[in-house]
Amino acid sequence: MRISCLQVEPKKTIEGALVEALELATNAVTEGSKFLFLPEYCGGISSNGTLYTPPSEYEKNHKFLIEFKKFCKLNSIWVLIGSIAIKLKNNKIVNRSYVINPSGKILSKYDKIHLFDIAVDGEEHYESSTIHPGNKAVLVRTTLGNIGHSICYDIRFPTLYRQLTQAGAEILVIPAAFTRTTGSAHWHILNRSRAIENLCYVISPCAVGKISGGGESYGHSLIINPWGEIIKDCGDERGIISSFIDINLLKNYRKKLPSLEHDKKFNIIKY
Repeated sequence: MRISCLQVEPKKTIEGALVEALELATNAVTEGSKFLFLPEYCGGISSNGTLYTPPSEYEKNHKFLIEFKKFCKLNSIWVLIGSIAIKLKNNKIVNRSYVINPSGKILSKYDKIHLFDIAVDGEEHYESSTIHPGNKAVLVRTTLGNIGHSICYDIRFPTLYRQLTQAGAEILVIPAAFTRTTGSAHWHILNRSRAIENLCYVISPCAVGKISGGGESYGHSLIINPWGEIIKDCGDERGIISSFIDINLLKNYRKKLPSLEHDKKFNIIKY
């Protein structure tokens, strides 16, 4: 199946983000892609000092989600909404990802578990000040393959990906809005590591460009094969990357290198 990562620029409003995303999505569908992958906070993001302040709405009212459900049904395609900010009844907000099927129905949803609270080289971000963490890992079956959900900062916690893979994941998705500081240092090696460790495809759409209120997303959306080879890299400009995903290739790699069958339980002894 032909898939595409849509490397969008961060937009302050849901309306602006929707226009940006639908333009690239339409282009990708015209080129023949059947599964589209959008970055983290693709439904809008801004900041206020060290705080992320994404525009949020209740799920049933979120225009970005509503319009992409229509888009999927109209074009008979799959879409991963990397994440949008969703209000809960308790007034908390979650950073939530969705897979939508070609009938326009939500097949899965995942709330980001590991929130981005860091202070690196004078750059500080405290996502937990405005976002509530999730506590459930999510695996979803699609016609592309079995997809394990994650979002951005989750990438630094490899146990999540191992457990998803041992539960049946063949494709690990890591939609992100990685900062330029951490992205230039770690983005490529972290993504390749998750692919190599788990013999999975890794599909990582990342936003690119300045964030309203401060900050900058790194870009370099990636499609990586189960051997850890980068198939496509979108660089640091707005745009689309596309490739074909072949699960038979994954199965061949896993047969040759059956490391997933060699996990062992062990105890740690402290001296």
